[in-house]
Amino acid sequence: MKKTLTQLILMLLPLVAYSQQHQNYDEALAEHRAEYKAHFLTDPRSPLTAADTAFLDFFPPNTDWSIPLAKFERTPDAKPFEMMTYSGQKRDYVQFGVAKFEVAGQALTLNIYQNLRLIKDSLYRDHLFLPFKDLTNGEETYGGGRYMDLRQSDIYGPFIQLDFNECYNPWCAFSDGFNCPIPPKENHLEVEVRAGERNFKGVKKH
Repeated sequence: MKKTLTQLILMLLPLVAYSQQHQNYDEALAEHRAEYKAHFLTDPRSPLTAADTAFLDFFPPNTDWSIPLAKFERTPDAKPFEMMTYSGQKRDYVQFGVAKFEVAGQALTLNIYQNLRLIKDSLYRDHLFLPFKDLTNGEETYGGGRYMDLRQSDIYGPFIQLDFNECYNPWCAFSDGFNCPIPPKENHLEVEVRAGERNFKGVKKH
């Protein structure tokens, strides 16, 4: 009996550890999303009011799209280029590197960029930008694609940490009049990324 009880405890330990880890992740993501909403109330350019933030919507946490060790390749010889925005203006970017990873057995590749104007500001010197589109756009998510903000500190040698649960809508999803970069064709994924921010449930401002 004692042996059977010990074996049962040993079998349950991994499940308890997984449950605790999952709970901690959900709590951390909830905190991240609360900070994301709060940012709209402190930025003077914000397209949303406090009442509007009630209409922000997100997929439930999806650990399939939390990628702690995506393969990362630096592209130091990449040439600067102009990324078009939805307003018709252009912004200067350079490819910083390439991330490669798998989700549900499917190999995916995304380019990661630096904004050449922002990196002149000491606050954003290590900022990296990952715009992408996927097959949820125009249905469950904003038709213009979504963004992910990264930092060089997210790079660990030949790996980079990506978490699509933290991807967000460009401000063009909430209001006209913003210069939102259009994700380059190289970053159009032929899969559904059912993680991160969903369509805004409020009324878009014009």
